[in-house]
Amino acid sequence: MVVYLAAPLAGSVGGWLLISQKTQPFGRKNMRITHVAAAAIFCALGFGGAANAAEVRLMTGPQAGFWVPLGGQLKDAWEKAVPDLKIQSLPGAGIANIRAIQEGKAEIGFGNTITTADAVAGTGEAPLDKKHDKICNVATLYPQYFQMVANADAGVNTLKEVKGKGFATQVKGNTGELIARHVLRVTGYTYNDVKASFTNSYTDSVEQMKDNRMHVFALGTGIPASSIMDLASARDIKLIDMAEIYEPMRKINPAYKLVTIPKGTYPKQDKDVQVIGYYTHVVAACSLPEDTVYKMTAAVLGAKDAMSTIYKEITKLTPEIMAQDIGVKFHPGAAKWYKEKGIAVK
Repeated sequence: MVVYLAAPLAGSVGGWLLISQKTQPFGRKNMRITHVAAAAIFCALGFGGAANAAEVRLMTGPQAGFWVPLGGQLKDAWEKAVPDLKIQSLPGAGIANIRAIQEGKAEIGFGNTITTADAVAGTGEAPLDKKHDKICNVATLYPQYFQMVANADAGVNTLKEVKGKGFATQVKGNTGELIARHVLRVTGYTYNDVKASFTNSYTDSVEQMKDNRMHVFALGTGIPASSIMDLASARDIKLIDMAEIYEPMRKINPAYKLVTIPKGTYPKQDKDVQVIGYYTHVVAACSLPEDTVYKMTAAVLGAKDAMSTIYKEITKLTPEIMAQDIGVKFHPGAAKWYKEKGIAVK
């Protein structure tokens, strides 16, 4: 018989450890041997001279977004910075990542400032209407842009004109889907007023746009978005300006920003376009060891050059940007690193 023992691992990264123990039919003696073995492994594991690698589950983002490759860069940096640390990278999304950490299904991940702050305060829409008290902030990375792009021949020049059109966005659990819902709401619509398609992949949405099953594609990511560039390589596109809905959007969530996509960001974009903005940041389980998160926070800045090859905006990253107050308490390990840089955080 193979017995799997799951037990909390004090001072570990993952929080839980699975132990395989071969035994004969289960009896007191075998149970005692298994517990002794477990105790021995628990004592051996830790970040000073660990006998085995401790594993952290990292939640990234949807396929074809920035978070997947950025997660790869951080995985490399963190495994070099923390002895015996192993990162398991998993697909995710802004809201889903916060939920996973709260529920103990992950230890670290990317988040979006607007939805993380809502979750921690318990003031967001379900499932963020209950306080998420196991989430700590680590570092703000870069601004995000909620973009709505239409096929140029779809007859969509303003938000009002999306009515009745094919509307591609992400499944629930993605911050982009939540913002899409908010944008439709302040425009006077719901998903019932459009022909909505929900996918887990930007790539799938682009394919729907290419063959004209969808007419509008909504997503929250950096600029230029590789998925939009892919679409623009196949057909002419048009970005939809959102300046007119900024104030109504702020009534839904005061953390929404109005940001500008400069002209020339995408092919044939001949003028600046204003859209709804927010920030990407790194969050962690508050239960992660302080020394581990201290080293991981330092490694974020150390990985700036590598990450900027994926997204140029990260070339601007500084300790001050990382330490922005977004209304979510910092992990003690991150706070310690910022303090050494002369930055006081909460």
